[in-house]
Amino acid sequence: MQYRCVATSPEGLVQQVAVSYLRHGYWFYVSGRIKSGKQPESIDRKLIDKYGIAISERERTRRKRRGVANMQYIRFGSWFLLLATEGHHPFKQQERNQIRDCRRVPIRFEGYSISYRRSGVTPAGGGQPKWHASVRIDNDTYRDLKAFFLERACHRSVENLRIDFARVPYARYAPVRRQLLMLLRLVNHARARTGFVAVPHTALRLRRQIVTPFETAQVQSSRGPNIKEVA
Repeated sequence: MQYRCVATSPEGLVQQVAVSYLRHGYWFYVSGRIKSGKQPESIDRKLIDKYGIAISERERTRRKRRGVANMQYIRFGSWFLLLATEGHHPFKQQERNQIRDCRRVPIRFEGYSISYRRSGVTPAGGGQPKWHASVRIDNDTYRDLKAFFLERACHRSVENLRIDFARVPYARYAPVRRQLLMLLRLVNHARARTGFVAVPHTALRLRRQIVTPFETAQVQSSRGPNIKEVA
């Protein structure tokens, strides 16, 4: 069957993982890079076939009922990510020393930190706490951005700082928006101390754009006929 796994962009990969995979329980992961000289498409096919990833939604449901983990695979450039749900699976035995749980150790990719977190809101009536996917700029990248903007805060015009903020490439998920607003506050605090005009909030592009996560090209698995694809 055909299985889509090649992301159109870093933002496409992040969107697919956060919006489609983590929220459906794909919390256990291994990430890696394909070595130079290797054909990415052949590695795609090898991993998809090895772990039986290209299966129908109906088969995923059956596996879940039997306590068998389901898996997803996604790649951008040479970087790839294997994800699994709870349950037993050969993947978990073979990669037991490499597997991480994104509820504890965020997925780090292209300056993003992707995790699955418990909501800070306690449900009425003492019910189970809710969880959600979280996408933010990772700590190292954010530290670099902070240093960059504070160094320029009092040496650039409002218009130039607008351009700088517009060039920050990360998709505007809620945590990213909060991080950018904090950067703007720090910049304006520095400017206020030296008598410069504040950079307005309109300098920030805060709306997240929905992207197409996958390329049109598909990986053809050797397992079974073409059937309905799984998101």
